[in-house]
Parts: sequence; structure tokens; C-alpha cells
Amino acid sequence: MHDRIEWAKHAPEAYKAMAGLEKVLASCGLEHSLLELVRLRASQINGCAYCVNVHANDARKAGESEARLQTLSVWQDTRFFTPRERAALAWLESLTHLPERGAPQAEYEALLAHFTPAEVVNLTLAIASINAWNRFGVGFAMVPA
Repeated sequence: MHDRIEWAKHAPEAYKAMAGLEKVLASCGLEHSLLELVRLRASQINGCAYCVNVHANDARKAGESEARLQTLSVWQDTRFFTPRERAALAWLESLTHLPERGAPQAEYEALLAHFTPAEVVNLTLAIASINAWNRFGVGFAMVPA
């Protein structure tokens, strides 16, 4: 690993802005377990070692099972995830792979079957937020302690 700047130290207002998103998400009404699954899966896709470590640990603390954590990267091939979680994970993967996949209408409609419009907005904010965190983690070569 190459040493890179400690971004939060050099731009505390940027960190404060990102933390503000997390404060909104903490009180948005979405299940904590769902938010952690979203954060962990996006971090896996984006290859952010630091964030994978943080969110796997946070998910465990929130009561997430090892079976679900171990199979999150292949969630489509398991029966461990609810229809609501599956809709959220599909939306997450589309928005995380946005240039390749876009935001398919079928996945959007699946969301509406399981989430209120406000929840869809908050889920999308959670996806946008973790993707931004991942860019800081990968861009500044953050590694788990």
C-alpha cells in the first residue's frame, strides 16, 4: 500500500459533510440491518477494504448472521435475504454499476412493491453515500487497522 494523505484531516469540512449524510440516514426510518447490508455490498463491489471491514463488523454488532454476511456477494443465489432486501440489493447493484447497468425500470418498480416513496429516496441516499465513502477509502488507500 502506498501512503496517501489523511483526507479527513486535510479537509474537515468534506468529512463533516459526509458525516451529515450519515446522521440523516441514522434517523431515516430504514432498518439498520438493511443499511449495513447496503454499505457492505457496495464496499465489496467497489473494492474498499477499509469499508468492507467496518461494515462487516457493524453488521455483526447489529445482529447480522454469519451465513448472510458470508453469502452477501452472491445474494441472488441464496434464500437468506427477504424480498425487501433483494429489491434493495438489486437497486444498490444497479446504481453502483450505473455506467454499465443504468437504473432499470423493473428494479425501480420492484422497490415500490416493498418500500414507500420516502424509503426509496432514503435508500438511494444510502447508496450514494456509501459509494462516496468508498471513493474516499479507495482513493486514499485506506486499509483496516
